[in-house]
Amino acid sequence: MTALPQTMTAIGFEAPGGPEVLKPQQRPLPKPGPGEVLVAIAAAGINRPDVLQRQGGYAPPPGASDIPGLEFAGTVVALGEGVSRYRVGEQLCGLVAGGGYAQYVVVHESNALPIPAGLSLEEAGAIPETYFTVWTNVFQRGGLKTGESFMVHGGTSGIGTTAIQLAKAFGATVLATAGSDEKCRACRDLGADHAINYRNEDFVAAAKAATNGRGVDVILDMVGGDYISRNYEAAAESGRIVQIAFLNGPKAQVDFRRLMMKRLIHTGSTLRPRTIPEKAAIAAELEAKVWPLLAEARCKPVIHARFPLAQAAEAHRLMESNAHIGKIVLTF
Repeated sequence: MTALPQTMTAIGFEAPGGPEVLKPQQRPLPKPGPGEVLVAIAAAGINRPDVLQRQGGYAPPPGASDIPGLEFAGTVVALGEGVSRYRVGEQLCGLVAGGGYAQYVVVHESNALPIPAGLSLEEAGAIPETYFTVWTNVFQRGGLKTGESFMVHGGTSGIGTTAIQLAKAFGATVLATAGSDEKCRACRDLGADHAINYRNEDFVAAAKAATNGRGVDVILDMVGGDYISRNYEAAAESGRIVQIAFLNGPKAQVDFRRLMMKRLIHTGSTLRPRTIPEKAAIAAELEAKVWPLLAEARCKPVIHARFPLAQAAEAHRLMESNAHIGKIVLTF
């Protein structure tokens, strides 16, 4: 086996700021601890939390790498003590709390999954963060069931494109909001039954019309702000609203009588700070229930653009422009 280097190239920043602060750096090669594997990365997905970290608004959890990047795919090159699932040379994709924008990363074997059949390493690098997020929030916390209705805001984001496909695959009627007619078409192409251009349509009225006045059973929201009160209006009785971000801000004026009268549940979660065992439980459900769908091409990561590692700043500029449909990936 080829000897491993002592250092690696990673993307970091000296101080928070715009995309231009992201620069290639030389870092020590990480060493796998008990239960961990060292992976040579082939591709790493760009996600909104990476942008927030770069801006100074989302610090890594204690003990996590300060290198941005929450997901990756690559090849195992070294094993920590006690690893039993993977061998050197095997390919996998994984979820980490930091470190994805680098040539190598360590991941606990329970937070990594084999590459779904038929997918390339680049496609697999765009899976973990969005699929873990959608599964835990839409299906575990939101409890979406076959025959129910589901709406996702930001339908052409990485989360949105994943949520549309998974909700449809599990038998839901799917609604999505997006900011242009082109993006609405993309949502419908992915399986959305109804796509709502929020710039010229009231999504509350559109959601009620699409559900014959009943409202939506599960809403996945990453917008916040005034969407919170509007989600309460759009929701069906006993509806569930799951909050995963606040692009329009975390504060809102809300009439909570709707929460009571409709018997709504408004919940939310973050993924990055959760423990290794918690993420392992999500990974196990994904492998059992979602990986077969990926292998059958019933859902698939949507990749808008690929950038080499050294162009991470350009990748962040694209994400902040909101011009993309699907995922943005760094390649190695």
